Amino acid sequence: MKSVPTFRVTIALALLAAAASAQASSYVISEPADIRSSNPGVNRDDTTDGVVLNMVEGLAGYRANGTVGPLLAKSIDVSADGLTYTFTLRDGVKFHNGEPMTSADVMWSWKRYMDPATDWRCRTEFDGRNGLKVEEVSAPDARTFVMKLNHKSAVFLDTLARTDCGMTAILNKASVKADGSWDKPVGTGPFMFGEWKRGEYIVLKAFKDYVSPPGDKGDGYLGNKKPLVDEVKFLVVPDASTVKAGLISGAIDAGQIPYTDVPELKSQKAVRILVASDSAKHTMLFQTRDPALKNPKLRLAIAASLDIPQIVQAATEGLGTPNASAVARDSAFYDKAQQQSYHYDPALAQKLLKEAGYKGEKIVIYANKRAHVPSYQVAVMAQAMMQAVGINAQIEVLEWATQLDRYNKGNYQISSFSYSSRLDPALSYEQFSGDKDKQSRKVWDDPQALALIDESFSELDTAKRQAIFDKLHAMMMAQAPLILLSNGNQPWGVGKRLSGFTVWEGKPFAWGASVQ
Repeated sequence: MKSVPTFRVTIALALLAAAASAQASSYVISEPADIRSSNPGVNRDDTTDGVVLNMVEGLAGYRANGTVGPLLAKSIDVSADGLTYTFTLRDGVKFHNGEPMTSADVMWSWKRYMDPATDWRCRTEFDGRNGLKVEEVSAPDARTFVMKLNHKSAVFLDTLARTDCGMTAILNKASVKADGSWDKPVGTGPFMFGEWKRGEYIVLKAFKDYVSPPGDKGDGYLGNKKPLVDEVKFLVVPDASTVKAGLISGAIDAGQIPYTDVPELKSQKAVRILVASDSAKHTMLFQTRDPALKNPKLRLAIAASLDIPQIVQAATEGLGTPNASAVARDSAFYDKAQQQSYHYDPALAQKLLKEAGYKGEKIVIYANKRAHVPSYQVAVMAQAMMQAVGINAQIEVLEWATQLDRYNKGNYQISSFSYSSRLDPALSYEQFSGDKDKQSRKVWDDPQALALIDESFSELDTAKRQAIFDKLHAMMMAQAPLILLSNGNQPWGVGKRLSGFTVWEGKPFAWGASVQ
């Protein structure tokens, strides 16, 4: 899709600023690109999810700590064998067209998702192709929906709630046209579809009959989600300098900004900086089958050569916090054991280099210069620190598509790389762990680690899962197949007239925010 020309956006900002006082119960969020569709979990990207999930909801949703709880369900009961999930629906929930939600709507939505014609992103997660299969669904009464699985899964609810799956949103049949093709989301969320002018903006309108999940405060996608304004406009603004100008002028109330704009916007009285953390992972990947890097002592020497807190602070304008674990810092599974990290020790690095028999071989770090990841900044600082202890580190800057291709083929020595969010630790470990002979992109292929990860997918007991993740972290630190630097932390500029605005996992919540 073509970008909106800057002059058109500037005119739009001026018009919005002029209208702001006349429409006090609305606010504007800038987006770097247009949404791909309004169809949950279909033809989507992260920007699309962030808009659509203000309009739709699923049976289960994420809490802020990455665990999953009932959303449209009042309760979720799991059978003793872990195979049958019974969802009891909340009372009084309505769709945007005023119709009450029942188990018949849940059944219709599920069948639509599992229809290949829908092209739902997550169908393979439930049809057996990836191991897990929903073998039977039933709606014994209007308030109950039952799903039966082929085997136990600790991530079944997590997958239902995943944002890239559109939260497996429950939709009204009016969401599709008479021929079955998509029209617009008629969901249960706090906002409903208003207007979409492609390439320019999408307007969401408050759903006045919205029934919020229980709770006085918001908790991720659970808790208090009441809409506090009449309307929210998501404005497509691809140019970062235009976002900055809009925040300063007041034409934009909230927008993601690059790290480089943080110092200037901090000096603006009308703007505050919101640091939105997420469970993305910024890393340095090692190719453990490389002739030099297959030696774990060389990998540990590199880890000891790096002042990781300094790297993270410099790469994020002081906004980031180091995290050496595959478990996100905000996760319910982030305990004391997960806080073990590498320590900056140049003397140890040189000792390990000598023990590894390192002879000054060139070590190449691949990096890219995408705006919202610290790949290049990390590579520059890592190179200097590695060279300081005698490692012949060199940087090769690649286009992102090229770097991604080499990652997928396992064709690198070191790659300054970022992984997208995975909230359950099992899914996070799975991102970089696996059999390299079958999947070249995998980084960690230790057999014992892979067995533990497999176990974490089927173990339903929280305490036992915690023990698994703690053991995995200790093993990973000892073997150093990669160095985890920090989780994601994107800065947003927020106008002072907007209060209560939050961003979770990179996605703005339209509810809970009000304007003065």
